[in-house]
Amino acid sequence: MSADELPTLGRGFYWQELKLGQRFQTFRRTITEADIINFINTTGMLETIFTDTTFRGGAIKGRPVPGGLTYGLIEGILMQSMVQGTGLALLEVHKKIVGPVVAGDTIGAEVEVVGIRRTAKSGRAVVTSAVSVNNQRGAEVMRYIAVRLLAGKPDSRQ
Repeated sequence: MSADELPTLGRGFYWQELKLGQRFQTFRRTITEADIINFINTTGMLETIFTDTTFRGGAIKGRPVPGGLTYGLIEGILMQSMVQGTGLALLEVHKKIVGPVVAGDTIGAEVEVVGIRRTAKSGRAVVTSAVSVNNQRGAEVMRYIAVRLLAGKPDSRQ
């Protein structure tokens, strides 16, 4: 069997492999102090709420995690699974943060395919997913709609 005939481990879904209403659960990830420090230093989000652990003016008890970090970690999990090698573009995101995330929280997501629309070019499709991010207690902390361009199966003209 040639290398071209071997299945690729970890390949994401071609759009034809997805169905409306299909649901997935991601792996979970615990957010560490190092994650927060690396994120705020890389992005320049050097707000007092993220840099001063003694800051008392914040509304969140504990070491708050920037919403962008929470989103980025879940998207990273999705990149490594749902769309690895098949995702062509992230077209749109509509995001709402609905609860706090603090250092030591473990987050994961439930994903539902809510839209699939074929394009006229190369068998591609625009796939819309509703993503609900939850912490270790099952509380929703973020929800968003992601619209992505996904590749079609290489051997089909669907």
